[in-house]
Amino acid sequence: MEEQAIVIALVGVLGIGAQWIAWRTGWPAIVLMLAAGFLAGPVFGIFDPEHAFGDLLEPMVAIGVALILFEGGLSLDLRELRHAGAGVVRLATLGVLLGWAFGSFAGFWIAGLNWPVAVLFGGILVVTGPTVVIPLLRQSSIQTRPASILKWEAIVNDPTGALCAVIAYEYFRKLNEFPDATIFEVVPPLIIAAVVAGLIGYAAAKVIAWAFPRGVIPEYLKVPVLLTTVIAVFVASNQIEHEAGLLAVTVMGIALANMNVSSLRSIHPFKQNIAVILVSGIFILLASSLKVEDMAYFNWRFGLFLAALLFVVRPATILISLAFSSVPWNERLFLAWIAPRGIVLVAISGLFALRLAELGYADGNVLIGLSFAVVVVTIVAHGFTIDLVAKWLKVKGVSRPGLLIVGSTPWTIALAEQLHKLKTPVLVVDPSWQRLSATRQKGLPFYHGEILNEATEHNLDLGPFQVLVAATENEAYNALVCNEFAYEIGRDAVYQLGEAVGQDDHRKLPDSLRGRALFESGFGVEDVNQRQADGWIFRQTKLSDEFKFADAQEKLPESTHMLLLLRESGTMRFFTHASRPEPRAGDIIISFSPPQKITAEQAAAKNAEKRGPKAQPA
Repeated sequence: MEEQAIVIALVGVLGIGAQWIAWRTGWPAIVLMLAAGFLAGPVFGIFDPEHAFGDLLEPMVAIGVALILFEGGLSLDLRELRHAGAGVVRLATLGVLLGWAFGSFAGFWIAGLNWPVAVLFGGILVVTGPTVVIPLLRQSSIQTRPASILKWEAIVNDPTGALCAVIAYEYFRKLNEFPDATIFEVVPPLIIAAVVAGLIGYAAAKVIAWAFPRGVIPEYLKVPVLLTTVIAVFVASNQIEHEAGLLAVTVMGIALANMNVSSLRSIHPFKQNIAVILVSGIFILLASSLKVEDMAYFNWRFGLFLAALLFVVRPATILISLAFSSVPWNERLFLAWIAPRGIVLVAISGLFALRLAELGYADGNVLIGLSFAVVVVTIVAHGFTIDLVAKWLKVKGVSRPGLLIVGSTPWTIALAEQLHKLKTPVLVVDPSWQRLSATRQKGLPFYHGEILNEATEHNLDLGPFQVLVAATENEAYNALVCNEFAYEIGRDAVYQLGEAVGQDDHRKLPDSLRGRALFESGFGVEDVNQRQADGWIFRQTKLSDEFKFADAQEKLPESTHMLLLLRESGTMRFFTHASRPEPRAGDIIISFSPPQKITAEQAAAKNAEKRGPKAQPA
């Protein structure tokens, strides 16, 4: 009991610690988690998950994978298929068959595996996995269409690859019992089982979609009921056929995501948190359970197999599947390179390795070490090169942090204009076409629509914007926008103007509902509007080793208020009522200040300049 508690604590520390280091350094989180697990397990022997959990390890990992796939399904909106539909359908059908065939031939001819083992492993290799693809996409800014194709392929092909492995295993198992058995005796029952599992997942989604909005389930029980339902669907479907549960929970997630259940919005933060914990924990558990003897099977043929997987199997699968499609060539080449494998590959390989050994196939034991090798090689190769390849093929999205401004007012337009000149991506959002007229006249990027409308997140790519400023005339609405986007962008990256001066305390909104208040003085909407009308303007001042922040403050007019500083990397740091960023050389300070007062002597000097030099007396 004590050993299990210690292992659970260590897995949490290593997994979340690796995620934090990845956030700080920009390295692929999956690589760090694999390294942490490998060091804690086979290298230093700090803990052994199989010894600690015994027979419970496999169902723990299986349920964790099911929850991850369900969470991934919840992120798939069918409206995304308008841009990526043709590519997704091809990769989920023709791409699966081609990847299975090419992977099987590579396993047999290059790796030297027995034909049954090669065919089964080729089916598993179809998966790419949301546990690795989605973190990579989150860390790298990729254009919308290739990112959507990769995300859909990862989530849809995970259960498909598992079913391919089941088909191969059942066929060879039946062949052992009945040498005259054909593939047609195996496939139809499995397809029927998959259809039934999918229907179970869809029915569960319908029940949830009916019960949640009608108050059948109280708010505090919605998350527990949802998680319990997912696990029940997974277990029940697996009773019909092995690994059919993965298909069922994926269908359930996709169906639920497209039933417009407003109650699900409140559980999004929780499901994202549980997904991060599960991904971290499962990767640490699987990497630390790897045995040194599993690597003893490796030889030069396995090295060639890994190279073939990277440079032949995946590119051939993508290029043939997307031939004559509307997907541009640069995006096809990008998709042909990015195919990291993850948890599902290792989990399913470990399961079938034991079953193949029971059938008498000695090469079955090789699958555990080989699957880890595939995961490590693909994650390292693709994780460290995704940005470079994306730039080279021109599929990189906006990498400089952008600012999303909600509300088109004279003050926000002036701010947007200032940042636009500094090459910072900026977007002004407002539901009023009339209020947007001044934004359009300035040539600034804009979006006409309600930012809180659910359709907006599908019609508008919010990926490039890491900071939000809500500055409409309505303070309560600004707080609502900040509170809504705090979970997606981050509580420290949503800002609004301060409370109106003199407002009664009982009418003020709680700080927990508001965004960070802009300006150290906490200017309200009326304050900035009045100053804007009085001629106040935004000014930019660049700092250097010789010209420091104190020098800038002396040069600027009195009553100037600092708004933000812009780092050379494009990162924005705002001056707020609660905190002040530390200015340094290379930063650009954006300030809001009154018009410069001109003395009588300065005015006379300017007039003299306009008249030109005086004539010299003879």
